[in-house]
Amino acid sequence: MSRFTSIAAGAFAALILSVGASRAADDLVFTLINKTSGTLERFYTSPTGVDNWEDDVFGDDVLEPGDSMKITIADGRRTCKYDMRFEFTEDSNFEDMEDTQDLCAMGSYTIHQ
Repeated sequence: MSRFTSIAAGAFAALILSVGASRAADDLVFTLINKTSGTLERFYTSPTGVDNWEDDVFGDDVLEPGDSMKITIADGRRTCKYDMRFEFTEDSNFEDMEDTQDLCAMGSYTIHQ
């Protein structure tokens, strides 16, 4: 094998490996739909097995009844299973809710009463 062929093969292998690694750490994107009659005030996620919640995904936003919001989780992790916590405004009279889902497989998630 010539030196050029060997270098080209090595470069190609490195390219394939880097593409695979970046695909595994892609952002998780889905649509969150509020089908309750309450205003969703805070939304937290964290990978399963992590003991603490990450920051509130909504920031200063809320999700009103019947509305939807595009959610992007760009934490660089290579996991798909996330715990989720939903907190409503006090006047909504809803208990906080939690769920666990494979976010890589979801195009949307609907929260119901």
